Amino acid sequence: MADAKKIGSSLLLSARHAGPAAASTMMRQVLSVAIDGRGPFQSAVKVANRQRLAHSGDVVPAVNVLIEQHVRLAGGQGFLTGLGGLATMVVALPANMTGLAIVQTRMVAAIAHLHGYDLATQRVRTAVAAILLGEDGVDDQIKHGRLPSRPLAIATAPVNDPSLHDRVANIVGTSLTTRLGGKHLTTTMARRIPFLGGGVGAVVDAVGTHQIGRYAAQELPNRVPQVEHYRG
Repeated sequence: MADAKKIGSSLLLSARHAGPAAASTMMRQVLSVAIDGRGPFQSAVKVANRQRLAHSGDVVPAVNVLIEQHVRLAGGQGFLTGLGGLATMVVALPANMTGLAIVQTRMVAAIAHLHGYDLATQRVRTAVAAILLGEDGVDDQIKHGRLPSRPLAIATAPVNDPSLHDRVANIVGTSLTTRLGGKHLTTTMARRIPFLGGGVGAVVDAVGTHQIGRYAAQELPNRVPQVEHYRG
């Protein structure tokens, strides 16, 4: 295993040198793997439907469990090993960066599916990608004119705008490489402190994933009629 200092340096180097084309390509492949699945890594629709069935069609607890599962997956020390070779085939970016992006993207896409949004449409996939910026990130992109509207408006737009998908993929890909590169530099430094070490990265990933999950559930409200449970 490469030492922590080299890993942190390579992450920052990758983030700096991932230009618009590389960042956009990375995000497109992340979306493909996360939403459609690949090998043992199940699709967003499959994991969403499993929770729908487990909760008898009640979307609220299904979404809550989905978020909890992906938070554990992101925060677990071995979640990247569980992804196997999936993350390594996403361009040339480090596996731990793309692995977390895939986990968070599948979570957001699964929530979107449970809430009645069609993941087969590019509009919804674009909205899923935008949500990865987080609420503050989306607000900032809108403020500076780089995003035309919030993810909900993108997902429900009457017509598809391919150029918007390209732009969002570029913005999100660049943001993820920079953000995760900085996060891993922090954890690299933390490993120098006895008893702190790898727990920092797990906490950062888990907290960030939880925030993204709650934002997705809020930003893409449920469009499916809620199941009424009879209580005698």
